[in-house]
Amino acid sequence: MTSSGLSIRRLALADMDAAACVHRAAFDDALPWLAGLHTPDEYRWFYRERMFTACTLWGVFDGEAMNAMIAFRDDWIAQLYVLPAAQGRGIGSALLEIPQQGADRLQLWTFQRNARARRFYEARGFVPVEATDGSRNEEKEPDVRYLWRRGRELV
Repeated sequence: MTSSGLSIRRLALADMDAAACVHRAAFDDALPWLAGLHTPDEYRWFYRERMFTACTLWGVFDGEAMNAMIAFRDDWIAQLYVLPAAQGRGIGSALLEIPQQGADRLQLWTFQRNARARRFYEARGFVPVEATDGSRNEEKEPDVRYLWRRGRELV
């Protein structure tokens, strides 16, 4: 993706603070009742020490500024966040295509109340396969697990 000054590339350790900022801004915008769950330092630590070591991460940049990021491993999408001002421009779809290219199936969790994320994933062929009351996640927020299988994309 290089149109309109946007570029997409695999992230390095030096990008983890920016990825943490994208996560926090997008998360707090989409889920304001959970805003401030962690401090900025905790987000930065999480990306440097957990996400970078366990996942493959890609980001979308407008010049030097990161607008979106995805983290995935095996058949799991661990994180996918797009800054609010950059949403609706195909950035999330472009990032999602990266793990889809090498997978026959992908899974992810999102919160049940995150209607925009649910619409996004369902429009791209993900189907809900499990719902929980949230007792197993740190936010204690009801969530839903989605599954995508190659060849079952919606047209």
